Amino acid sequence: MNTSVAPQVASRMKGPDASVSADGDWSPGLQKARVYEQLLLDIILGELRPLGVLDERALAAKYVAGVSGVRDALGRLALEGLVLRRPRVGTVVAPLDIREIENAFQVRHMLEARTAALAAQNATASDLLAIESAFVGAEAAVEAGDFRALLEMDRRFHKAVAAATHNPMLARFVVSLQNIATRFWIYAMEKQSPAEQLADIELHRTLAAAIGARDARTAEMCGEKLVGDAPSAYPR
Repeated sequence: MNTSVAPQVASRMKGPDASVSADGDWSPGLQKARVYEQLLLDIILGELRPLGVLDERALAAKYVAGVSGVRDALGRLALEGLVLRRPRVGTVVAPLDIREIENAFQVRHMLEARTAALAAQNATASDLLAIESAFVGAEAAVEAGDFRALLEMDRRFHKAVAAATHNPMLARFVVSLQNIATRFWIYAMEKQSPAEQLADIELHRTLAAAIGARDARTAEMCGEKLVGDAPSAYPR
């Protein structure tokens, strides 16, 4: 039986070209996409505390957005397990589950290296531009101790590498796992010295160079190293 989907049907399934990309992500120009990114960063950075109640109207005012955009963003975060819908309470930030983060790191170690290798094989010129430009201004962010800017750069980089595989299913899995694991990111970054942060940025740039050179082997090694250590590797 032929299970392929006609292009015009696939397009309708994914939504309008202007709003949904090939990997199922929202267009960055959409209000709900902007609110989603801001909410996600605030959750990762701990500005929205675990189990804190999320009021849609208050968030709409905070992010200068409509309630519908906030609701859509919260719906996506709920599907990703980063917020929870609770009867008689409302929407709350998901608790910081160390076991879940450990599991996410374990799966990332299985996938990230191969993702980097596939990106080296399949990246287009526009993919390479997105990857290579992700950490522009990183040195200034490190000097200023601007963790939010560094987190935004890190997310742009890894999303661009995942997209460069041109395997939408893999990209969705990788980005979703990163969103879970990155809740540990702020703890790890605060433990690093500025020199260590700069070394980590340089490793990202080495991976970018390997992808640009179509060097799948080096890209694979860099991708594995960039996953970093899970919470269990840190002293308590």
